[in-house]
Amino acid sequence: MPELPAELKDNPLLVAAGLPRFDRIKPEHIVPAVQHVLAQAEQRLTEIETTLSRLVHPNWDDLFTKLEELDRPFDFAWKPVGHLFGVLNSPELRTAYETVLPEVVRFGLRASQSRPIYEAVKRLKDQAGESLAPTRQRIVDQKLVSAKLSGIALEGEQRERFNAIAEELSQLSTDFSNHVLDATKAFELILTKPEEVAGLPPSLLQLAAQSYQQKNVAAGGSPAVHDVDSDSATREPRVATGPWRISLDGPIVTPFLQHSRRRDLRETVYRAFISRASTGEWDNSESISKILKLRREKAELLGFRSFAEVSLAEKMAPGVAAVEAMYEKLRAASRAPAENELAELKTLATAGGQTEEFKHWDAAFWAERLREERFDYTDEQLRPYFPLPRVLDGLFALLTKLLGITIRAADGEAPVWHPDVQFFRVFDAEGDKPLAAFYLDPYSRPENKRGGAWMDTCLPRRRFRGQIELPVAHLVCNSTPPVGDAPSLMTFREVETLFHEFGHGLQHMLTTVDEADAAGINGVEWDAVELPSQFMENWCYHRPTIRGLSGHYQTGEPLPDELFDKLTAARNFRAASMMLRQLHFGMTDIYLHHQFDPSSSESPFDVQRRMAEKTAVLPPLPEDRMLCAFSHIFSGGYAAGYYSYKWAEVLSADAFGAFEEAGLDNESAVQTTGRRFRDTVLSLGGSRHPLEVFRAFRGRDPDPLALLRQCGLA
Repeated sequence: MPELPAELKDNPLLVAAGLPRFDRIKPEHIVPAVQHVLAQAEQRLTEIETTLSRLVHPNWDDLFTKLEELDRPFDFAWKPVGHLFGVLNSPELRTAYETVLPEVVRFGLRASQSRPIYEAVKRLKDQAGESLAPTRQRIVDQKLVSAKLSGIALEGEQRERFNAIAEELSQLSTDFSNHVLDATKAFELILTKPEEVAGLPPSLLQLAAQSYQQKNVAAGGSPAVHDVDSDSATREPRVATGPWRISLDGPIVTPFLQHSRRRDLRETVYRAFISRASTGEWDNSESISKILKLRREKAELLGFRSFAEVSLAEKMAPGVAAVEAMYEKLRAASRAPAENELAELKTLATAGGQTEEFKHWDAAFWAERLREERFDYTDEQLRPYFPLPRVLDGLFALLTKLLGITIRAADGEAPVWHPDVQFFRVFDAEGDKPLAAFYLDPYSRPENKRGGAWMDTCLPRRRFRGQIELPVAHLVCNSTPPVGDAPSLMTFREVETLFHEFGHGLQHMLTTVDEADAAGINGVEWDAVELPSQFMENWCYHRPTIRGLSGHYQTGEPLPDELFDKLTAARNFRAASMMLRQLHFGMTDIYLHHQFDPSSSESPFDVQRRMAEKTAVLPPLPEDRMLCAFSHIFSGGYAAGYYSYKWAEVLSADAFGAFEEAGLDNESAVQTTGRRFRDTVLSLGGSRHPLEVFRAFRGRDPDPLALLRQCGLA
């Protein structure tokens, strides 16, 4: 490695060893570091191409080992920047990120469209294909497909146009994400009177009061004084008095719509939520149309009829028809039950004294009342039993039993980007052999962190200069933060989300594949990547697991059996409505990327409404613009791939069935089955086709009815 110029020697993004220096990275480091890495990579890529052009018989090290070494500096100089863009966004970081983004995209295209590399891969396949290990054979095949989809066959004006589209799509995706974050952050409803917060649970009142105080202080005001009510006899959470700030942040907006007795305020918040990023300076409407047009043009340049066909070329599903067939099967099974579920809500609303016509902002409120009536518990009764530290201890204990791993807190051993962030190391069962590590960023920060939850690669597992580098993951949630003196008290849905993201993390961290291109989630077809995440959610309904991860934050008492029984009884509450909601998103996505003609007079919102005719028992409002905040498909990796959730849910439901058949209360059988799950689904990663991996675990092909049975819709 050549010595760094003096002005770059202290740049934390150029320390390509150990863990990223998140505590030192500042926006001003980004542009010089990334441009330096790009210049070095361009030089090395040219050297690789020159060498390969002269080699008649290239071997693995000539080709893939060199390319892995080429990628490695980006894991330290560029990947942390993208991560911070999602979890610690700021105007200064945005400016730096967007300055170098086009250059990064151009280099990625330059590498993926390298003719010398492509020809060398083909020669390697022709000359040594059968003698390569199966993992390497699969990497070679995927590399060839990826090169074709990257425009390797295009020349002249077509290639120039293809690359221009790629750059524009990258910028549009970034803009889309920023607009959703800014629009979400901009809305607030300040409440000051007790009657305005009637029905809101104590935890939400405290969070909304804390949100108001934080926003007020950030704006230069003095900290608000909050009187606090408490009941020492019942030891209920203390209730903060106003002002209260209601935002569109998940931990606030969801319980507000479920519990607010002020129907007019529910309407205000609901209308704001469904129209996020659809008006004014953050309007994503035009970006949606541009993105769809550019994706269609990109597909046509590659010789495909639609972008959906491009997307599915690297996925498990055999084609669009198979996806549509799955959707229709699930829709047909769900439509009538969902209509009955809506009728139940309307009946309850009338019985509860509502004389106004039933509207969208009534659904969550009356669904919560129905669930409380039918199953005799509330989310607020559950929340005190799920303080985050106890949940983590229980989750780690489950993984020790299930997979034979040990997880230890290692705070202080890794630089972090925010005080909330925790760091952990993963070891074998005995606690001697290190396997991986992960960061956990658990809490919502609406001022600079995008919504949702995700797992992302910090560092992959790979062999570098004869040594195995262990994988490191980012696990990001937006759970309820600590309020006052209480720890983070999680909703049960937040517990499920943590388990979900941990499933992704396990596949990344427990891989035994040493080739980075197939290690962990790398190389896994996108519509199979949700298998381990959705599989993990099932353990939230396993009595011993829940007893192990619950503990009242004041008494330590685990969740009572009575509450657990009610929780499991309610598991499929309104399952048909929830199914149709996901089908609406997925069917809209696949239609927009396959049948829809962006140059026609029809708009994407017309498609959204037409899909709703099939999937929504309560037709959307005319101003519903959910597409403007549909980050999964317009700024995430799920374009023409949102179906992956349901596709993989079939796999995960059937995978969990193996544990049910073995006997969930048979500890020995659970351990045996768990080790097999680790040695196949979690270990093999992208080294084999997902169907082959599933067969290795289950001993047969997946059963599509498993999901409907699990949802009570079979």
